[in-house]
Amino acid sequence: MGLFICYEKCSTCKKAQKFLDDNNISYEIRAIKEQNPTIDELKQWHKKSSLPLKRFFNTSGQLYRGMELSKKLPDMSEEDQFEILASDGMLVKRPLFINDDTVLVGFKEAEWSEKLK
Repeated sequence: MGLFICYEKCSTCKKAQKFLDDNNISYEIRAIKEQNPTIDELKQWHKKSSLPLKRFFNTSGQLYRGMELSKKLPDMSEEDQFEILASDGMLVKRPLFINDDTVLVGFKEAEWSEKLK
């Protein structure tokens, strides 16, 4: 069973959920806006994913752009970046799918197929 973290108004999240349903992949759903990831969760997922921390930021989001994070992130410590990510779920790239051995950030069907089937 995986954890599927999404934003209900996001078309990419809807595509990812359809992919999970179509492929009979069981998951628990969590709304990112109502229950944003904690610093500890983000640290665990970041470590497990082997992705750069920047990949966890929703760089196309209004909040990210409004806070001018593209200019600020390069000078921020990793700890500060985790704090900002945990402060508002809308800053986190979505959808996320987490299970025992996989962390997927953003929906790319080919990647999800490879990792989840």
